Amino acid sequence: MTRGRFIAFEGGEACGKSTQAARLADALDAVLTREPGGTAIGAQLRAVLLDPATVDLSARAEALLMAADRAQHVAEVIEPALAAGRHVVTDRFAGSSIAYQGHGRGLPVEEIRDLSMWATGGVWPDLVILLDVPPAEADRRLGAARDRMEAEPVSFHDAVIEGFRAQATAEPQRWVVIDGTPSIEVVSAAVVAAVVERLQLPL
Repeated sequence: MTRGRFIAFEGGEACGKSTQAARLADALDAVLTREPGGTAIGAQLRAVLLDPATVDLSARAEALLMAADRAQHVAEVIEPALAAGRHVVTDRFAGSSIAYQGHGRGLPVEEIRDLSMWATGGVWPDLVILLDVPPAEADRRLGAARDRMEAEPVSFHDAVIEGFRAQATAEPQRWVVIDGTPSIEVVSAAVVAAVVERLQLPL
């Protein structure tokens, strides 16, 4: 049986990942999932990680909770689907830990990458689609009601976005950067074109 292909959407807050991941998964008849919270255990971790009432969580503890979510996600959802020949589309994966806990929180980037690689048992996306939206536009889209991550200061989000861009620059064979500011339809067309070109999947 041919192994499925694994595609991850990455980007800062309100860049359109959830919308575009759902559209692509539908087009590919793929398993659609997300991080954190792609499993029942992950949902509990997501509640802790994103609840504004969660205070004084250390950067390392945050990174470990994200890694725990990812380990369960791969074991329960991603790897079984890929092994069964299903394509998988996820809204966030290891690139987010590297951007948020590495570049955003200031933890060593290589250590965060190694932690994610260990948590996943080496399962890594075949393609990462970075939806790039300027911080000012993301801030406009978010509105007033924000979770714990969304409520971080502008300087944090600037560092996160630069972290995503640095990863895309370092791994151009795996990452593709798409402007997330146009309409949903325009972005979706660019996503489909990238998937067809990079993975030769029929769409």
